[in-house]
Amino acid sequence: MWRNSPHSAAPALWKLPGLPALPGSLCAAHTEAPGAFWPLRPPSAPSCYGNPAAITMSLPQASQSRMFVELVPWADRSRENNLVSGGETLPILRQPLSSAPVQTSAREVHVSGAAEVSASPDRAQVAVRVSSTKEAAAEAKKSVCRRLDYITQSLQQQGLQAENVTVTKDFRRVENAYHMEAEVCITFTEFGKMQNICNFLVEKLDSSVVISQPQFYHTPGSVENLRRQACLVAVENAWRKAQEVCNLVGQTLGKPLLIKEEETKEWEGQIDDHQSSKLSSSLTVQQKIKSATIHAASKVFLTFEVKGKEKKKKHL
Repeated sequence: MWRNSPHSAAPALWKLPGLPALPGSLCAAHTEAPGAFWPLRPPSAPSCYGNPAAITMSLPQASQSRMFVELVPWADRSRENNLVSGGETLPILRQPLSSAPVQTSAREVHVSGAAEVSASPDRAQVAVRVSSTKEAAAEAKKSVCRRLDYITQSLQQQGLQAENVTVTKDFRRVENAYHMEAEVCITFTEFGKMQNICNFLVEKLDSSVVISQPQFYHTPGSVENLRRQACLVAVENAWRKAQEVCNLVGQTLGKPLLIKEEETKEWEGQIDDHQSSKLSSSLTVQQKIKSATIHAASKVFLTFEVKGKEKKKKHL
C-alpha cells in the first residue's frame, strides 16, 4: 500500500483520460463537472485492490474547494443562450462598456427669415451749360467767362465744396465765327439745395444758361451696405421667430448651430412701376428719385439649439 510519508512531496495530481489539466494545485472540487481532478497513486505504487481499508487509508483528505467567478456585464447576457453540451460556451465578441454617458439626440428648431430694405439715391448730378458764338474770338470768350464766373461764385456762396464742382471749356471755329461753350458739372448730396440753386440760375441768367435734368445715383459703398443690411435684418427676423416659438412651447432658445443665406436679389425702382417706360425728361424730381431707389432682399435659414426651462431654486 502506498502512503504519503512526512518527508515525501505532496501527492501527485494525475489527469483523468480526456480531461484538461489545471496548473499547480488549483483544482475544482466538483464531482459532477467534467474536468475534475483527484489525487491518485503513482502508476508504480503497489496495487491496493481487494483491500477496502487500504483504499480508504490511501486517499488523502480532500482539500477545501475553490470557486472561480467571472463577472459578466449585463450587455453580455447572450452568453447564457450560447451554452453547448458539456457546459462549454461558444466564443463571442465582447466589447467593454463605455463609461461615457449615452448621448441623446440634440433638440433643434429650424426657422427661416426674410427681409427687404431700400435706399434712396444719395447723389445727384446737374450740368449747367453756357455758350456764345461771335465773329471775334475774344468776344466769344468774354461772354462765356463772364457768366461762368457768376455761376461759380453763386455755388461758393451756397456752400458747395470745390471738389464737387467740375468745369470744362470747349472753344472751336464754326464757319466764319468762333464758338465757345463751358459746362459746369455739380454734384449734390442735398437735393433741396440742388433745386434752389437751379431755380436761382434760371432766374438770373434766363435763356443764356441751359440746366440739365438731375441724374440720381448711389455711391458704391451705399449699395454694399444695403446688401449687408438686408442679410442682417433677415437673420434678426429669424432669431425673433425662433425665440417666440420656444417661449410658446415652454423652452429656452440656445446658441445658433447654422446660419445660411439662401437667396438674395436686388432691383432698382419699383417692380410694378410703369413710369420707367416713359421718357426721362417727362418725370418729375420725385419720380426720378423713386425710380433710382435700390431695393435689396435676403432670405436666410437658421438652426438653433433648444434647451429646457431652467428650474429656479427656492431659497429657504
